[in-house]
Amino acid sequence: MTQSTSVSENKYAHEVKQAIDDNNESLRELSLKIHGNPELGYEEVFAHQVLTDYLEKAGFKVTRGAYDIKTAFIAEYESPATAAAVAAGQKVHAVGFCSEYDALPGIGHACGHNLIAIAGVGAALGVKAALEKNNLVGRVRLVGTPAEETTGGKIPLIEKGAFDGLDACLMSHPAPADIVYNTILSVGGVDVEYFGKASHASASPWEGVNALDAMVLAYQGLGLIRQQTAPTSRIHCIITDGGQAANIIPAHAAGKVSYRATNQDDHVKVRDNVLRVLNAAAEATGCTVKINEEMEYKSVPHNELMAARYASYTADLGVNYLPRAMQEAAPSGSTDMGNVAHYLPGIHPVYNIVSLEGHIDVSVSNHSIKFTEQAKTEVAHSATIRSAKGLALTGLDVLIEPGFAEAVKADFDKSVPKDVSHAQHKMARAVINAGGCGCH
Repeated sequence: MTQSTSVSENKYAHEVKQAIDDNNESLRELSLKIHGNPELGYEEVFAHQVLTDYLEKAGFKVTRGAYDIKTAFIAEYESPATAAAVAAGQKVHAVGFCSEYDALPGIGHACGHNLIAIAGVGAALGVKAALEKNNLVGRVRLVGTPAEETTGGKIPLIEKGAFDGLDACLMSHPAPADIVYNTILSVGGVDVEYFGKASHASASPWEGVNALDAMVLAYQGLGLIRQQTAPTSRIHCIITDGGQAANIIPAHAAGKVSYRATNQDDHVKVRDNVLRVLNAAAEATGCTVKINEEMEYKSVPHNELMAARYASYTADLGVNYLPRAMQEAAPSGSTDMGNVAHYLPGIHPVYNIVSLEGHIDVSVSNHSIKFTEQAKTEVAHSATIRSAKGLALTGLDVLIEPGFAEAVKADFDKSVPKDVSHAQHKMARAVINAGGCGCH
């Protein structure tokens, strides 16, 4: 294992933190602009514009509409020493950060993505300052990732190569508590449609094939399989179409299903069970079924070395953490950062925007109006700046500390299960989208 040399013991730590502090007011202004103009996934035109303008002015090489995704971007910096090192055949490390900036329908930035946006920007600014002022060898890349709240903008970005060449990628997320070792669940999203045959519900019901019966049977079946589902997994379902009139046997019914798990093995089990129930409901009622697998976020594995560094740096900055067991037991949701952290080493800590002293207020929960209001406060901004410093210092370790990037990769190789290829994933999705049996 690498030595635990802390970057806070050398001269670069001050430069990293000072660079973020120097941009404190402009980062606050940027956050409030995004907060005041909430946009849904893949529609974040305003956020994309103000973020890329800011980064370009700060000296990054910016690619707007990156990888043919209108509201994605890439912002990169490398020092002159880096080009010389590459020419000499030397190994050059690269670290990435993520910014999110999409909002939720009706309640705006109730997940604080305006803060995630500037946490990524601030971290990139901090690392850039250390590289630039000292002509250190290394690259920093900020990936602007849209649509986290819907189908997951990071997933096509992974497939298109946005994270290739990075040794690690880091981001943090606002919450009502400070947690590094959070148990972030995987999540899959399924749209299901049942097709039957309409008929008069009174005069000739026997002529019909009731699509709503299939949807109701599926809903009930999903409820029944919960008793054989791991207590750490989740299944939720809503019916989005149950017919047009009570006196017509419904020819069409539809629903949405989500399922979650703490690890990839359990995720596959619960997904297969869900698909089995959905198909069985069609078979039992004589309907046909169309299943569309809309999104699939993986759980977030912890890279132990980077998580420990981030925890240490932020504790030095005043964060008070609960014992790890209590952190791991805290309730959590899901994020497409899990897909990134299965692709290369990553971390996704959450930080408290309610209290800088660590007081937990569960009434200010993510995806609530209270959280929307809290996400624009001075306390939330200060907490974000503190988190950005922790991300930047950890990222700089990956770039310049001898052996650290290699140790991070070794931990990743040991702890993250090897997944099927992207091509196999695409083939599996094609089978689901075609209707079929829905199993893969």
